[in-house]
Amino acid sequence: MTNRKPVQLRLPTDLKAWIADQAAKNGSSQNSEVIRAVRERMERQQAGSA
Repeated sequence: MTNRKPVQLRLPTDLKAWIADQAAKNGSSQNSEVIRAVRERMERQQAGSA
């Protein structure tokens, strides 16, 4: 079992549309796209502080 917690986000319309577009292009869910984007940012930050 995974240790995941639900989070409610209020997104600007343009950002929501971009996420929906990315999900459609990648054949994934909008949730997966948000996770991917946040992880990429996290990894860049961690790489920069190493």
